[in-house]
Amino acid sequence: MSDADESRRAAMPTWDDDYLQRVGERLAHAYDLERDRAVRGERFDLYGCLSVESQKQFLHRSLNWANYETAEHLFVRRTDGVSRADLDALVELGHELAEAWIDADEEHRGTEFTFVLVVPAIPGAVRSHVSGFRDRTLLKFGYYGDYEVNLVVVAPEREQVVASREADTAAAFDFWDAYDPEGPGLVARVRGWLG
Repeated sequence: MSDADESRRAAMPTWDDDYLQRVGERLAHAYDLERDRAVRGERFDLYGCLSVESQKQFLHRSLNWANYETAEHLFVRRTDGVSRADLDALVELGHELAEAWIDADEEHRGTEFTFVLVVPAIPGAVRSHVSGFRDRTLLKFGYYGDYEVNLVVVAPEREQVVASREADTAAAFDFWDAYDPEGPGLVARVRGWLG
């Protein structure tokens, strides 16, 4: 294990919840993680932030172009149940955070707000809603990039997970290989952004 891996592991928060601890260990390699984060009156057991900056340069760093920033904000909460109203409230929170947190300019490529609810069981109506969900907003007709709100609902005791179409992070919550995403994952999308 490298020194960087050891220091990152030492700085990683710990959770009393074994499932969230395992998820945190998966995410710690790419995300800056926090425990018990409160955002606009909502409490989340796990918060993660992934930030990627891309820059093309010629001979020296000062000769650069195509500077882009992408980010993902991950909010995870364990709860006793989930309804469509709960999901709608999280989507609204995502839009509020986008307005407050995104510096919309030419260097902003994209930001994702992914909300994950860990529940005992996934109701059929919730499964249907989440699996077909997509909420993407262009900023200044796409000139300033876009932001997307993603939803994931996972029932680890039942080995079930359902995610919106662009919620690639759902794979980190699946320890039993139930998540089968369609289309390119996060790595493929980042490679596409980098050219």
